[in-house]
Amino acid sequence: MLDGLGAAPVAALTRRRLRTAAVLQVPRGPRTATRTDPAGPVGRRREILALVADGLTNAEIAARLVLSVREDDHHASAVLTKLGMTPAAKAVDTARHR
Repeated sequence: MLDGLGAAPVAALTRRRLRTAAVLQVPRGPRTATRTDPAGPVGRRREILALVADGLTNAEIAARLVLSVREDDHHASAVLTKLGMTPAAKAVDTARHR
């Protein structure tokens, strides 16, 4: 949330404090690739979006990318959220235009 608000120094301080307090899952913040293209998915999520655009189901995508269906569902959901879309059809349309 702090990263999204542009409060990078506070976000970094918060991460350090969480690690010091032995919190197990501390968000690392946006990756460099995400910062350079904040509107679009990167890495594995870009691959998944391309396969969704090709019409593959989550099970087919999971098999092709050697993921569990649950992991694929998570990535697909994250892609839709990042693009500000809920219907898969909108995501497919966006993928085709990109």
